[in-house]
Amino acid sequence: MGLSVGFRFGLVYQPFRSPRTDHLIRCPINWSCPLPAIYRCGLATAVASKTLMDLFHPAAKRVKLSSNASNSNSPESSSQGSLSELTTEQRSKIEFNKSLAKSKRNLKICLERVSKSEVFSSAGGGVNLVDLLAEETWSAALAEELHKSYLETLAEFIQKELSGGSVPVYPPQHLIFNALNLTPLDRVKAVILGQDPYHGPRQAMGLAFSVPDGVKAPSSLVNIFKELKQDLGCSIPSHGNLEKWAVQGVLLLNTVLTVREHQANSHAKRGWEMFTDAVIRTVSHEREGVVFLLWGRSAQEKSRLINATKHHILKAAHPSGLSANKGFFGCRHFSQTNQILEKMKISPIDWQL
Repeated sequence: MGLSVGFRFGLVYQPFRSPRTDHLIRCPINWSCPLPAIYRCGLATAVASKTLMDLFHPAAKRVKLSSNASNSNSPESSSQGSLSELTTEQRSKIEFNKSLAKSKRNLKICLERVSKSEVFSSAGGGVNLVDLLAEETWSAALAEELHKSYLETLAEFIQKELSGGSVPVYPPQHLIFNALNLTPLDRVKAVILGQDPYHGPRQAMGLAFSVPDGVKAPSSLVNIFKELKQDLGCSIPSHGNLEKWAVQGVLLLNTVLTVREHQANSHAKRGWEMFTDAVIRTVSHEREGVVFLLWGRSAQEKSRLINATKHHILKAAHPSGLSANKGFFGCRHFSQTNQILEKMKISPIDWQL
């Protein structure tokens, strides 16, 4: 099963420049229009005016329920009858587009919160770190964790780093929890763990291994694409944006979520590891049958947080240029993931970008 999508999902956009973060942002609907177009783009309005059923199952072709069927006039029975006639691919497209719409909503919420905080920044204010976690499934599951003292200390540290202004901090504020905001807890099918965010300008977007459109793919990501081609025959994409995977249920989680420009591990051991450990434990406890792809020693150390009796753990070398030839190439983790999901009657991941 493959998802045929005629556009990329660019939740990191250009060319609007944020006054605080100095990062470029782009409209999700029209690449050429600046950020305010997210509110006025004609295509967005047109799409929003249609239901998901209109998009993927035109009204003229919908199956009409028999007038003699019981409860035929009930909206619930009509909806159930129409959905039952959809193919597996059509249902997957509907699920995908629901998730995509939700992820865009979460992005908009985070952008608005950051924008409002900038109005008060000169008075010593700023957005509360936990307010940037807009996805309700995660904020509910992590409610206790979000109020622990270590996270308050971490939030104070991040605020000082951002307000200092001498060295940029990545990713942009609204993308700090991007992995969680794009992949709701109840949608997680697979987890890929990274380490630090990329620390070069415009590289980090809050998703492990992913870079925004227009940014050259780092060597680790290039090697991931090479393995995908060898494993599943996927063509090498012209970009390194992995949002399509995240929206399908692949949690692309770094163990540390922020970093200073050109200073790898500069925000390590500040509290992020405790938080992301809690995220992994939550997935292990709340979900079943999730496939964890653990690449490299650092990621594999997190296996202690995973209940191996109810989940699937795949281990391989890290895809970096230094270790890809030592066990990452040929691991076939992508096809293995889909085989595991299909055995559980869960729709597989369309890895092709």
